[in-house]
Amino acid sequence: MSDTKLVRGTLVLTAATFLSKLLGLIYVIPFTLLVGQTGNALYQFGFIPYTVLLSMATLGVPLAVSKFVSKYQSMGDYQVGYRLLKSGILFMFINGLLAALALYFSAPLVASWIISDPTELKGNSMEDIIFTIRMVSAALLIVPVMAIIRGYFQGHQSMGPTAVSQVIEQIVRIIFILLAVYFILNIKEGSLGLAVGVATLGAFFGALAGLVVLVYYWFKRRAFVVKEVNASKVSYSLSLKDIYKEVISYAIPLSFVGLAIPLFQLIDLFTVTNALTHSGLMEQGEPVTFFAIFSSTAHKIILIPMALATAFSITLVPTITKSYVTNDQIALQEQITKTYRIILFITVPAVVGLSTLSFPVFSTFYWPNDLEMGGTVLRYYAPIALLFSLFAVSGAILQGINKQKYAVFALGSGLLIKLSLNYVLLYYIGPFGGILATYLGYGLAIFIMFWSIRKYAQYRFSQLAKQTIAIFLFAAIMGVYVGIITTYIQQYFPIVSWSNAFIVLLSGILMGGVIYILLSYRFGLAQYVLGARFHKRATRTEPNEG
Repeated sequence: MSDTKLVRGTLVLTAATFLSKLLGLIYVIPFTLLVGQTGNALYQFGFIPYTVLLSMATLGVPLAVSKFVSKYQSMGDYQVGYRLLKSGILFMFINGLLAALALYFSAPLVASWIISDPTELKGNSMEDIIFTIRMVSAALLIVPVMAIIRGYFQGHQSMGPTAVSQVIEQIVRIIFILLAVYFILNIKEGSLGLAVGVATLGAFFGALAGLVVLVYYWFKRRAFVVKEVNASKVSYSLSLKDIYKEVISYAIPLSFVGLAIPLFQLIDLFTVTNALTHSGLMEQGEPVTFFAIFSSTAHKIILIPMALATAFSITLVPTITKSYVTNDQIALQEQITKTYRIILFITVPAVVGLSTLSFPVFSTFYWPNDLEMGGTVLRYYAPIALLFSLFAVSGAILQGINKQKYAVFALGSGLLIKLSLNYVLLYYIGPFGGILATYLGYGLAIFIMFWSIRKYAQYRFSQLAKQTIAIFLFAAIMGVYVGIITTYIQQYFPIVSWSNAFIVLLSGILMGGVIYILLSYRFGLAQYVLGARFHKRATRTEPNEG
């Protein structure tokens, strides 16, 4: 893939991923107003097990298929990828069906693991958790089929179908969730458990809409794809057994790495409420509230800065695979460097801003629900977005150079740290023990990934040193100024209303953005990250490549 295609594909998926994440955040605002943090927790009780089983059912298919298709197309064989698509649709439907049945029938057992004391649910019951888990399982019938079609398009370096279907899927899901909850609670005057359970069906209808979009793109481009297949210069004549053996060899590590956030959340799902309840450090009902903030409301905000990393991880795999297969070391090194620079340049100031402005951010989005706890959690949890981003991109790089096993080992090590420390830290430290365990787990995983990339991609991280130091320094300066400015503004606009919180937040964002951009431009950092158009015409020496 040329640099132009890399940038264009990344921009398309970045825009779609960012919009999807933004919509996923925005809908939580009215959803929280309707159901509160207890409803959010109930939704997460069903959605987290669904996410884990979804990743297992899809087996990392989009990235695995895109890698497989990209590899053989770079060698002139378009037929083998087409055969994979045709046979894989049935295979993925069967996978999804088995996963849906497993989640549906295991719902009572899973619910018993989540909550040991049903009184923590504030008027809800174990039956509500079971109902929620069973309703969301329906989406598993469709999403795996979408996964293989998206992967095929991405392997063709066509990101548009994935981007459009992703956004449409999210829009339909959100509309259904909000309408269902409003109708059941305010028109039918039904229970919270019924409303949240039915709302989880939004995942099914959203997936159905996304599949319709992909089918539309397929029929629109089928003639071109068939022509391309028939014009293949090479045919490796792989059997279906050999095809699936190779794809699964990619997919299992990809699936495991893609499960990172859901698996960390799964550990929290089974430990947070139980540990905090038994510790006696929080009052009745507060453990569920913390879990809702930790896994949903604050977590949704934190995922916004990592939207870019998610998009890069999707586009990087076929791109780096091509450079690796063709032994183009120069392109490989440039792709890795460019990716890390952009991730750091955008994510570091974002997490500093989120931490500094945590209370006005949380108050603006979720007024007036549990603002003190929410702002505090967001302040200390926001920097995890940087670790999420580095993990996603580093995992994609290892996948692209066929070193998936090191990504799996890294994640396994991180999960072991999280699993062994989470309950203990929660029990003795309180809510922030869970946050600390997440930092430690991701920190170890990223260290192992960096070591692997340095060794097997011969990548020198030292070439990023000067730019990384500058990014952290400029973000720190920005954070200090934003903290001083917003503290002063709060003397006139204390956060006692939504409008005041919004004024403080908007002031902080504008001032922080201006400070960071001016520093980056003045000292030439923007030139290296964003290209020559941001060149600083000055006589001073600019940061070198390291």
